[in-house]
Amino acid sequence: MIKIKDVSKKFVSGKSENFALIGVNLEIEEGEFVAITGPSGSGKSTLLNIIGGLDNPSKGSVFVNNKDISLYKDRQLSEYRNKNIGIIFQEFYLEPSLTVKENILLPTYFNNDEKDPTLADKLIHEVDLLGKTNSSVNELSGGQKQRVAIARALINSPTIILADEPTGNLDSKTGEKIITLLKRLHKDHKVTLVVATHDENIANSANRIIKIEDGKLCS
Repeated sequence: MIKIKDVSKKFVSGKSENFALIGVNLEIEEGEFVAITGPSGSGKSTLLNIIGGLDNPSKGSVFVNNKDISLYKDRQLSEYRNKNIGIIFQEFYLEPSLTVKENILLPTYFNNDEKDPTLADKLIHEVDLLGKTNSSVNELSGGQKQRVAIARALINSPTIILADEPTGNLDSKTGEKIITLLKRLHKDHKVTLVVATHDENIANSANRIIKIEDGKLCS
């Protein structure tokens, strides 16, 4: 489903150049749960951003369902992200002025396809947030905020979920609950799940662990 071929990513600041990724080759099968591990600055987040169409490679190709998204223009990338990708961030990135349900529904406002109006309620049940539907996200704990972010990532029924350090801002007990939730949703929704993480518990829960260091995959 995902094929990354000879991908490099270069960032330029003034006269200096920094390679976040160097000659990465990787295949991820449909329905896999893959953990990407490595030290801070190794290129994990950059790799997720390129798969998700949030960033473009400086060199190489990224194929998703046999289509090279690295050739897409901005509008095509927006459509690709909206229809295929759900993203879970370490920092949650919830809209503080909106309720739990309104935050979950945000991605649907950019989608012209008809959606089941009860899907948000179903997801609220799935992520164990019953009773919080109309609560402000400012009233939630960190674990509850991450559950909102997970439901938001699923609202457009994506085929790929990308999670960047999803337990990074949580205590160990709450993090374990989030890991259990991700594993269950991966199975129930039959999505491809790619997680960048320092968390050994997440890595050990995955079908496969991919290690990256200094922008290169480790054999």
